[in-house]
Amino acid sequence: MLRGIHPLLGPDLLHALRSMGHGDEIVIADGNFPASTQGPKVVRADGLGGEALLEAILTHMPLDTYAPAAAFRMAVVEDPDRLPEICHSYQSIVDRLAGPFVIAPLERFAFYERAAKAAYIVASGERAAYANILLKKGVVRSEQD
Repeated sequence: MLRGIHPLLGPDLLHALRSMGHGDEIVIADGNFPASTQGPKVVRADGLGGEALLEAILTHMPLDTYAPAAAFRMAVVEDPDRLPEICHSYQSIVDRLAGPFVIAPLERFAFYERAAKAAYIVASGERAAYANILLKKGVVRSEQD
């Protein structure tokens, strides 16, 4: 255990977040997501849900304020305008910890393509459908800025 570090950030996930630079992306993937075949390094978080992981990550990682969008979700196949309940929860967490960032929808295969280029994929144990979220890391500013 360490002081000041969210307790859900295990050593592998903490290393992943610390090694990312601004503009790098990380995916929190639900339990059905094909994490191991996408390409990026996979951090296993099987016993954790997406909401808890999103909160733990955003406690320490800022989102990119220079990008047109810095958070993305997978749109529901055949009903892209539907917003699953977990995505409402994700939006509340983003609003509270990162600021007024809209979580932009991406079509399923567009989400897969973007995830394949991410720095890391966190494979969660989340059971809710469409509980995948991709985050673009921002700049950690000094307290003097």
